Amino acid sequence: MAPLPDGFSYAEWNATYNGLSFGIAAMGSATIFFWLQLPNVTKSYRTALTITGIVTLIATYHYICIFNSWSEAFTVASKDGGDYEVKLTGSPFNDGYRYVDWLLTVPLLLIELILVMKLPQAETVSLSWKLGLASALMVALGYPGEIQEDLSVRWFWWCLSMIPFCYVVFTLAVGLAEATSKQPSPAAASLASAARYLTVFSWLTYPFVYMVKSVGLAGPAATMYEQVGYSIADVMAKAVFGVLIWALAAEKSAVEESGKLLPN
Repeated sequence: MAPLPDGFSYAEWNATYNGLSFGIAAMGSATIFFWLQLPNVTKSYRTALTITGIVTLIATYHYICIFNSWSEAFTVASKDGGDYEVKLTGSPFNDGYRYVDWLLTVPLLLIELILVMKLPQAETVSLSWKLGLASALMVALGYPGEIQEDLSVRWFWWCLSMIPFCYVVFTLAVGLAEATSKQPSPAAASLASAARYLTVFSWLTYPFVYMVKSVGLAGPAATMYEQVGYSIADVMAKAVFGVLIWALAAEKSAVEESGKLLPN
């Protein structure tokens, strides 16, 4: 929890406010959608879809916390009907909610992908543990740098967190390629591939947003870019990714059900 810089313009404050509001709306809507779809997939994929909804539910809660903390940190008022003036209230803005959220949801995101791919049990258990622990370590290593103002310290923790990050991204991009090709239909293989690469793409945005304050940007503008950037990345990595997980589960359910209906 670092003190907010003074001097926010209304545009900078409002962009962050809207970015956080977007996060709440997207995550909340996705949670309802995923859980409503549970009866429409076969039993094999309900655990994955349930976890998908849990991920977006956790994210919704933490986005509400971040949004409330942001709102309490400022007063916004129009002076004599003119431009809005933004002032700090002195109440701290707690961005640590993001890291609590990531520590819980990032391992679950990877586990839901592994579950919906329906790998052999031993491989499922092994990959879940490896990717889950690596992703949790990545988040834990990133937090000490996030709360530092010293750029050299931020870069140090960024480099450390990139070690498990690279392992996870490599596993998604290369390690799961063979399993993707073995999906039961071309559509399922395409969706599994899209889910893997969306995860890789959305994850690649996080290190760059993390570096915003390490490349010369500072003050209100850096805070705005960081908050909006993380919000967009989160929606892609959780809500949009979840839609692909649902689509993959629905496609595989349809294939399996049609197989059962074929005459022997």
